Amino acid sequence: MLTDIEIAQRAKLLPIREIGEKIGIKEEELIFYGKYKAKISLSVLDRLKDKPNAKMVLVTAMTPTPYGEGKTTISIGLTQAFWKLNKKSIVALREPSLGPVFGIKGGATGGGYSQVVPMEDINLHFTGDFHAVNSAHNLLSAMIDAHVHHGNSLNIDTREILWPRAIDMNDRSLRKIIVGLGGKTNGPTREDGFVITPASEVMAILGLSKDYKDLKERLGNILIGFKRTGEPVFARDLKAEGAMAAILRDALLPNLVQTLENTPAIIHTGPFGNIAHGTCSLLSILLSLKLSEIAVVEAGFGSDLGAEKFLNIVCQLGNFSPDAVVIVASMRGMKHHGGVGKKDLTNENIEAVIKGFENVKAHIENIRDNFGIPPIVAVNVFPYDTENEKKKLKELLENENVRYAFCEAWAKGGEGTIELAEKVISAFNEPKNYKPLYKIDMPLKEKIEIIAKKVYGADGVDYSADANKMLKKIEEIGLKNSFICMAKTQASISDNPKLLGRPKGFKIKIDEVRIKSGANFVVPLCGEIMEMPGLPKEPAALRVDLTDDGIIKGLF
Repeated sequence: MLTDIEIAQRAKLLPIREIGEKIGIKEEELIFYGKYKAKISLSVLDRLKDKPNAKMVLVTAMTPTPYGEGKTTISIGLTQAFWKLNKKSIVALREPSLGPVFGIKGGATGGGYSQVVPMEDINLHFTGDFHAVNSAHNLLSAMIDAHVHHGNSLNIDTREILWPRAIDMNDRSLRKIIVGLGGKTNGPTREDGFVITPASEVMAILGLSKDYKDLKERLGNILIGFKRTGEPVFARDLKAEGAMAAILRDALLPNLVQTLENTPAIIHTGPFGNIAHGTCSLLSILLSLKLSEIAVVEAGFGSDLGAEKFLNIVCQLGNFSPDAVVIVASMRGMKHHGGVGKKDLTNENIEAVIKGFENVKAHIENIRDNFGIPPIVAVNVFPYDTENEKKKLKELLENENVRYAFCEAWAKGGEGTIELAEKVISAFNEPKNYKPLYKIDMPLKEKIEIIAKKVYGADGVDYSADANKMLKKIEEIGLKNSFICMAKTQASISDNPKLLGRPKGFKIKIDEVRIKSGANFVVPLCGEIMEMPGLPKEPAALRVDLTDDGIIKGLF
């Protein structure tokens, strides 16, 4: 059996100009990065501003195992299937982060015969967007310390600097550091730390900006810390936003690539779903809606994370909403949530499927009841799924009166996802009653508690003294009209990664609250959540290699 990278390296790619032609992009509207990658000019949106939007499908999932449930693979398979049904479709995905690529998860470009290509380029450096985010982020870090070093005319309290540094790598040693060691010439000595690039506020800003003016304004609105007198200090006070925006000029443009079946894919920005908002850029979605008949958009992790943030934040900013939501589930995932250990996940276990289905049911109810959008369950089929398990799962799904399809996107590409595509198209005819769960002008705690109770099923929220202090400060400085971007574990609907299935009788614990005012987020940190992951004992990096003739191996 061929590995994902071997399948990708055998693919026959079309020149990216031809992919653009399929969806009506003119050659002069593309900025080429070699033969198979291009950035899309924002002039396309202006040209098509009067064209009606396409239908939109949001792809989310049940609460995932550590290995993911195949959301990206299903998303790509689905867009390929739409083309087989003579529907122009674009899949809009996030860019992979080097941290997870070399960490536990490996590559993030789909799998089998449902991949985006060139796979190695996308997984590693792509068009340099992540490097631009790193550079803009760390420029602001450098300007903060330089300002303090050269007299500190803004009277910044170095104990109250909120802005960390960023690097696109899983490196636990950088979570908490001391900078400025070695004497006065090396800048102020203070506590600092790194976040992984997908958790950077600059990444969120890049993903939510509609144009260069919006980008620059948001960068200027970044809260970097407080003065000794308690007043807020913003990036604009350091006059940093102009240079940061200049670094990000090309990074704001979405990237066009293709699937293995030569259908278009737009891949842009990469905020994580657990510690950021978890979807591709607003611009990539707007382009997909203007250039296709059906836009397929993936959201990170389960519907309690990426989908919740998409539906509460991104939809309000973009003035759009999905016409259907696909929830990706797997027998493996259900058995995991039914209490089965890793080594036994490939063995038949009907009772565990029944027990673990409670998790799937929670996600169905979240989409259908909380947000008023018709869900379709996509069962990602694995070779070791048994007929008895499939029969029982069909029974469980039919009892929920929900559309579903068994998918073989990995093994068969678009052909293996046609039933799902047909079910999605049928769902377009069903009435939807989308509405966000909260209004942005509600009190902060009310917004947080709505998410905790309605989406997570919590009994309530407990706040630490530090969290309460920060929430009060946010209100005092006039930033309470912010979206809530919860940071919590992806391994459970609750804030405790050990509570599998559908937890009940728990409260969400918020230990810390951060303000990301450029993105217009308030970020409550639930439980033990970190913005800088670490590498596992046996990272995926151990499998990656380069041959003597320059061929990359081991990226799954």
